[in-house]
Amino acid sequence: MATPDPRGDIFIQPAAYADQEVWHATAAELRREAPVLRVEEEGYTPFWAVTRHEDVFRVARDNEHFLNTRNSVLGPDAQFEFLGTLGIEPSTLIHMDGEEHEGHRALANDWFRPRAVAKRQEAIDQIATEFVERFRASGGACDFAQDIAVPYTLRVIMSIFGIPQADEPTMLKLTQGMFGAADPEYLGDLSDPITLLTDTIRQFDEYFQGLSDERRAHPTDDLATVIATGEVGGCPMDHHATLWYFTIVATAGHDTTSFALSGGLEALLRRQDQVTLLRDDPSLINNAVDEMIRWTSPVRHFLRYLTEPAVLSGVEVPAGDRLLLSYPSANRDERMFEDPMGFDVTRTNANRMIAFGGGEHFCLGSTFARRELRTILPKLLEATERIELAGEPEWAQANFVGGVKHLPVAATFH
Repeated sequence: MATPDPRGDIFIQPAAYADQEVWHATAAELRREAPVLRVEEEGYTPFWAVTRHEDVFRVARDNEHFLNTRNSVLGPDAQFEFLGTLGIEPSTLIHMDGEEHEGHRALANDWFRPRAVAKRQEAIDQIATEFVERFRASGGACDFAQDIAVPYTLRVIMSIFGIPQADEPTMLKLTQGMFGAADPEYLGDLSDPITLLTDTIRQFDEYFQGLSDERRAHPTDDLATVIATGEVGGCPMDHHATLWYFTIVATAGHDTTSFALSGGLEALLRRQDQVTLLRDDPSLINNAVDEMIRWTSPVRHFLRYLTEPAVLSGVEVPAGDRLLLSYPSANRDERMFEDPMGFDVTRTNANRMIAFGGGEHFCLGSTFARRELRTILPKLLEATERIELAGEPEWAQANFVGGVKHLPVAATFH
């Protein structure tokens, strides 16, 4: 048996993502030398890491031959076995395929269509203005990630749900517990990531059960009511399905966008010439946001399972094996993007980034994510004479969803 390639650790170890320079240098090597790498690590079912944009794009769009299944996120086998003994089986849109996925996605799809999102622009404007003014009130110095990006994006998704502002600290704690379980900062007094994850799921269950009961008794015009009273295939969703529907919208609709904002701003502030470009030409904002999302790639991976053998970049992968689609690597692929390690708000093909996935599983909240960034970034630039880094940013230790978790910045306001 061949010796496992140690470079595969960058996809498994949460701490590897905290050092972006080393991570991307290793990923670039793999794109050149082993673009479809078989990764074997003790405690993990083997998988193939797919690193080139062309291959990731192909697999993401083909929902017939590459399935998500119930195990669409990488984790140690023991974790899934333990969750199974507790009767915990994640069942969200990212864990479904075919008609099951189609039926559940249709339930909330209308809330995320471009026209529906556009109707919420006034509310997003107000929230963005509030947080820019919060930055001003801080005296022009803050941890932008924790003080602005996280609560701003949380407020937007909670406003869609219809969840009161008083409950936002609870929701923040739970979303960080779900996606940040491997990061020592979020473990607190708990002994290990699995304990934090299971405790978080239990608290999500308690919170959303109460919310569901309230909305069924007193329906309102919000997404929480749609989920609590929704039907799939003509039948009401059971408790399990309802819990996981709430969970995926709350977490995926918040953490990913906040990481895109904080990491995108970090990249922008390291290149003050790019800040000047945006100040001089506000029409570049939309393109700049796509470049920020390409650069940050907050969702690090999804797994897909082959229904039949496939050949990717000349590598034969057997049916039944699983592929890890590496979005950060695909979004720095030199075959797709000129000078991929450069941050350029004028990049002509920034919209070719694949951070939102593809095919039937294209991110349901992508329009909201883009609009949130497109709203707050111009307000921030208009309000400030100067904005710059005030210390070294810190990246989260997470192999599924992550990004810049601390971003010290300083600004001079008009």
